[in-house]
Amino acid sequence: MRTAERRDELVRLLRRRTSWTLEALADQLEASRRTIARDVDALRDRGFEVRGTTGPGGGLRLEPTSVMVSSQLATEEVVGLVLSVAVARATSSMPFAAGAESAIKKIESALPPQRASQLQIFMERVLVGDSYRDCWPAHAVDARFLAVFEEAFTTRRTLSFAYQDRNGRRTRREVEPHGLLVRPPVWYAIAWDIRKDAPRLFRADRVRRPEVNERQFLPRPTQLVTGVCPDARPSGSRRSESRR
Repeated sequence: MRTAERRDELVRLLRRRTSWTLEALADQLEASRRTIARDVDALRDRGFEVRGTTGPGGGLRLEPTSVMVSSQLATEEVVGLVLSVAVARATSSMPFAAGAESAIKKIESALPPQRASQLQIFMERVLVGDSYRDCWPAHAVDARFLAVFEEAFTTRRTLSFAYQDRNGRRTRREVEPHGLLVRPPVWYAIAWDIRKDAPRLFRADRVRRPEVNERQFLPRPTQLVTGVCPDARPSGSRRSESRR
Protein backbone atom coordinates (compact mmCIF):
# COMPACT_ATOMS: atom_id res chain seq x y z
CA MET A 1 0.00 0.00 0.00
CA ARG A 2 1.37 3.41 -0.94
CA THR A 3 2.08 5.94 1.79
CA ALA A 4 -0.74 8.33 0.85
CA GLU A 5 -3.27 5.47 0.59
CA ARG A 6 -2.20 4.04 3.95
CA ARG A 7 -2.59 7.42 5.66
CA ASP A 8 -6.04 7.93 4.15
CA GLU A 9 -7.04 4.49 5.41
CA LEU A 10 -5.59 5.37 8.82
CA VAL A 11 -7.89 8.40 9.00
CA ARG A 12 -10.87 6.20 8.10
CA LEU A 13 -9.97 3.68 10.82
CA LEU A 14 -9.54 6.40 13.46
CA ARG A 15 -12.97 7.80 12.57
CA ARG A 16 -14.66 4.41 12.89
CA ARG A 17 -13.66 3.80 16.50
CA THR A 18 -13.09 6.05 19.49
CA SER A 19 -9.74 4.52 20.41
CA TRP A 20 -7.05 2.39 18.78
CA THR A 21 -3.72 1.02 19.94
CA LEU A 22 -0.66 1.30 17.71
CA GLU A 23 -0.51 -2.50 17.57
CA ALA A 24 -4.11 -2.77 16.33
CA LEU A 25 -3.60 -0.10 13.69
CA ALA A 26 -0.36 -1.71 12.53
CA ASP A 27 -2.16 -5.05 12.22
CA GLN A 28 -5.05 -3.53 10.26
CA LEU A 29 -2.74 -1.69 7.87
CA GLU A 30 -0.12 -4.46 7.63
CA ALA A 31 2.68 -2.10 8.63
CA SER A 32 5.14 -1.76 11.49
CA ARG A 33 4.37 0.21 14.67
CA ARG A 34 7.18 2.61 13.74
CA THR A 35 5.57 3.28 10.34
CA ILE A 36 2.17 3.92 11.92
CA ALA A 37 3.75 6.27 14.48
CA ARG A 38 5.29 8.25 11.61
CA ASP A 39 1.93 8.28 9.83
CA VAL A 40 0.22 9.66 12.95
CA ASP A 41 2.82 12.44 13.17
CA ALA A 42 2.21 13.22 9.49
CA LEU A 43 -1.56 13.45 10.11
CA ARG A 44 -0.95 15.88 12.95
CA ASP A 45 1.21 18.00 10.62
CA ARG A 46 -1.73 18.07 8.19
CA GLY A 47 -4.04 19.47 10.86
CA PHE A 48 -5.70 16.35 12.25
CA GLU A 49 -6.02 16.34 16.03
CA VAL A 50 -4.92 12.86 17.12
CA ARG A 51 -4.74 12.44 20.89
CA GLY A 52 -2.85 9.74 22.75
CA THR A 53 -4.00 8.34 26.11
CA THR A 54 -2.07 6.22 28.61
CA GLY A 55 -3.03 3.34 30.85
CA PRO A 56 -4.40 -0.19 30.23
CA GLY A 57 -7.13 1.09 27.93
CA GLY A 58 -4.98 3.77 26.33
CA GLY A 59 -4.53 4.36 22.67
CA LEU A 60 -4.99 6.87 19.88
CA ARG A 61 -8.16 8.88 19.34
CA LEU A 62 -9.12 11.25 16.53
CA GLU A 63 -11.05 14.32 17.63
CA PRO A 64 -14.46 14.34 15.86
CA THR A 65 -13.96 17.97 14.84
CA SER A 66 -10.80 17.13 12.84
CA VAL A 67 -11.44 17.76 9.17
CA MET A 68 -9.23 17.90 6.12
CA VAL A 69 -9.34 20.98 3.91
CA SER A 70 -7.31 21.93 0.85
CA SER A 71 -4.71 23.82 2.85
CA GLN A 72 -4.08 20.67 4.90
CA LEU A 73 -3.14 18.46 1.95
CA ALA A 74 0.11 16.61 2.59
CA THR A 75 3.10 18.21 0.89
CA GLU A 76 3.64 15.14 -1.29
CA GLU A 77 0.00 15.32 -2.42
CA VAL A 78 0.43 18.92 -3.54
CA VAL A 79 3.67 17.88 -5.25
CA GLY A 80 1.73 15.17 -7.08
CA LEU A 81 -0.80 17.69 -8.35
CA VAL A 82 1.84 20.20 -9.43
CA LEU A 83 3.91 17.49 -11.10
CA SER A 84 0.90 16.18 -13.03
CA VAL A 85 0.30 19.59 -14.55
CA ALA A 86 4.02 20.06 -15.28
CA VAL A 87 4.19 16.72 -17.09
CA ALA A 88 1.05 17.45 -19.08
CA ARG A 89 2.53 20.78 -20.12
CA ALA A 90 5.81 19.14 -21.15
CA THR A 91 4.09 16.39 -23.13
CA SER A 92 1.68 18.42 -25.24
CA SER A 93 -1.17 20.89 -25.08
CA MET A 94 -3.84 19.29 -22.93
CA PRO A 95 -7.48 20.32 -22.53
CA PHE A 96 -8.37 21.84 -19.15
CA ALA A 97 -4.67 22.39 -18.33
CA ALA A 98 -5.29 26.09 -17.65
CA GLY A 99 -8.03 25.22 -15.16
CA ALA A 100 -5.77 22.71 -13.42
CA GLU A 101 -2.98 25.27 -13.09
CA SER A 102 -5.42 27.80 -11.69
CA ALA A 103 -6.62 25.30 -9.07
CA ILE A 104 -3.06 24.45 -8.04
CA LYS A 105 -2.17 28.12 -7.65
CA LYS A 106 -5.14 28.50 -5.29
CA ILE A 107 -3.96 25.54 -3.23
CA GLU A 108 -0.41 26.92 -3.11
CA SER A 109 -1.63 30.35 -2.03
CA ALA A 110 -3.71 28.76 0.77
CA LEU A 111 -0.73 26.98 2.30
CA PRO A 112 0.75 28.40 5.52
CA PRO A 113 4.28 29.84 5.07
CA GLN A 114 5.98 26.78 6.54
CA ARG A 115 4.07 24.41 4.26
CA ALA A 116 4.76 26.64 1.26
CA SER A 117 8.46 26.47 2.10
CA GLN A 118 8.28 22.66 2.28
CA LEU A 119 6.60 22.59 -1.11
CA GLN A 120 9.30 24.80 -2.63
CA ILE A 121 12.03 22.49 -1.30
CA PHE A 122 10.24 19.47 -2.78
CA MET A 123 9.73 21.06 -6.18
CA GLU A 124 13.38 22.09 -6.49
CA ARG A 125 14.16 18.37 -6.47
CA VAL A 126 11.48 17.31 -8.94
CA LEU A 127 12.61 18.05 -12.51
CA VAL A 128 10.89 17.75 -15.87
CA GLY A 129 12.93 17.28 -19.05
CA ASP A 130 12.24 16.72 -22.73
CA SER A 131 10.47 13.56 -23.86
CA TYR A 132 12.70 10.55 -23.42
CA ARG A 133 14.96 9.40 -26.23
CA ASP A 134 16.58 6.07 -25.49
CA CYS A 135 17.24 2.88 -27.38
CA TRP A 136 15.64 0.99 -24.49
CA PRO A 137 11.84 0.82 -24.87
CA ALA A 138 9.79 1.98 -21.90
CA HIS A 139 8.37 -0.74 -19.66
CA ALA A 140 5.95 -0.81 -16.74
CA VAL A 141 7.43 0.31 -13.43
CA ASP A 142 7.30 -2.11 -10.52
CA ALA A 143 4.31 -0.88 -8.47
CA ARG A 144 6.23 -1.49 -5.25
CA PHE A 145 8.96 0.91 -6.35
CA LEU A 146 6.43 3.76 -6.54
CA ALA A 147 5.51 3.36 -2.87
CA VAL A 148 9.07 2.64 -1.75
CA PHE A 149 10.52 5.65 -3.56
CA GLU A 150 7.86 7.99 -2.12
CA GLU A 151 8.55 6.77 1.41
CA ALA A 152 12.34 6.93 1.11
CA PHE A 153 12.30 10.33 -0.58
CA THR A 154 9.97 11.96 1.94
CA THR A 155 11.50 10.37 5.07
CA ARG A 156 15.14 10.73 3.84
CA ARG A 157 16.03 7.07 4.16
CA THR A 158 18.23 5.06 1.83
CA LEU A 159 16.92 2.70 -0.84
CA SER A 160 18.24 -0.71 -1.83
CA PHE A 161 17.28 -2.37 -5.11
CA ALA A 162 18.41 -4.60 -7.96
CA TYR A 163 19.22 -2.61 -11.09
CA GLN A 164 19.77 -3.55 -14.73
CA ASP A 165 21.76 -0.99 -16.73
CA ARG A 166 21.47 -0.33 -20.48
CA ASN A 167 24.06 -3.03 -21.17
CA GLY A 168 22.00 -5.65 -19.36
CA ARG A 169 24.35 -5.86 -16.37
CA ARG A 170 22.57 -6.48 -13.05
CA THR A 171 23.83 -5.07 -9.75
CA ARG A 172 22.52 -4.44 -6.24
CA ARG A 173 22.56 -0.77 -5.23
CA GLU A 174 22.09 1.26 -2.05
CA VAL A 175 21.37 4.92 -2.73
CA GLU A 176 20.21 8.18 -1.19
CA PRO A 177 17.16 9.35 -3.23
CA HIS A 178 17.58 13.10 -3.60
CA GLY A 179 15.35 13.91 -6.56
CA LEU A 180 13.11 12.86 -9.39
CA LEU A 181 13.51 13.44 -13.14
CA VAL A 182 10.54 13.00 -15.46
CA ARG A 183 11.11 12.54 -19.19
CA PRO A 184 7.66 11.51 -20.40
CA PRO A 185 6.78 8.66 -20.49
CA VAL A 186 9.62 7.48 -18.20
CA TRP A 187 11.07 8.78 -14.95
CA TYR A 188 14.36 8.49 -13.11
CA ALA A 189 15.46 8.55 -9.48
CA ILE A 190 18.20 11.14 -8.96
CA ALA A 191 20.33 9.57 -6.28
CA TRP A 192 23.71 9.40 -4.58
CA ASP A 193 25.18 5.93 -5.07
CA ILE A 194 26.71 5.10 -1.67
CA ARG A 195 29.18 2.47 -2.89
CA LYS A 196 30.40 4.56 -5.85
CA ASP A 197 30.27 7.78 -3.79
CA ALA A 198 28.85 9.68 -6.76
CA PRO A 199 25.53 10.96 -8.15
CA ARG A 200 23.65 8.67 -10.51
CA LEU A 201 20.39 8.47 -12.48
CA PHE A 202 18.34 5.26 -12.16
CA ARG A 203 15.56 4.62 -14.64
CA ALA A 204 12.50 3.48 -12.72
CA ASP A 205 11.48 0.66 -15.04
CA ARG A 206 14.90 -1.01 -14.59
CA VAL A 207 14.51 -1.24 -10.79
CA ARG A 208 13.50 -4.51 -9.13
CA ARG A 209 13.08 -5.72 -5.52
CA PRO A 210 13.22 -2.26 -3.90
CA GLU A 211 13.44 -1.83 -0.12
CA VAL A 212 13.47 1.14 2.24
CA ASN A 213 16.26 0.99 4.80
CA GLU A 214 16.33 2.43 8.31
CA ARG A 215 19.54 4.32 7.49
CA GLN A 216 18.80 8.04 7.15
CA PHE A 217 20.71 10.70 5.22
CA LEU A 218 21.04 14.46 5.11
CA PRO A 219 19.93 16.41 2.01
CA ARG A 220 22.76 17.14 -0.38
CA PRO A 221 22.91 20.50 -2.21
CA THR A 222 20.28 21.05 -4.90
CA GLN A 223 23.17 21.41 -7.37
CA LEU A 224 23.47 17.63 -7.11
CA VAL A 225 19.96 17.30 -8.53
CA THR A 226 20.21 19.93 -11.27
CA GLY A 227 23.81 19.03 -12.16
CA VAL A 228 22.96 15.44 -13.09
CA CYS A 229 20.44 16.62 -15.70
CA PRO A 230 21.25 20.27 -16.61
CA ASP A 231 18.78 20.37 -19.51
CA ALA A 232 15.80 19.68 -17.22
CA ARG A 233 13.89 22.35 -15.31
CA PRO A 234 12.23 22.36 -11.89
CA SER A 235 8.58 21.43 -12.00
CA GLY A 236 6.01 23.62 -10.33
CA SER A 237 3.97 26.61 -11.38
CA ARG A 238 4.78 28.97 -14.22
CA ARG A 239 6.22 31.34 -11.65
CA SER A 240 9.39 29.24 -11.60
CA GLU A 241 9.54 29.22 -15.39
CA SER A 242 9.12 32.97 -15.65
CA ARG A 243 12.30 33.46 -13.63
CA ARG A 244 14.43 31.65 -16.18
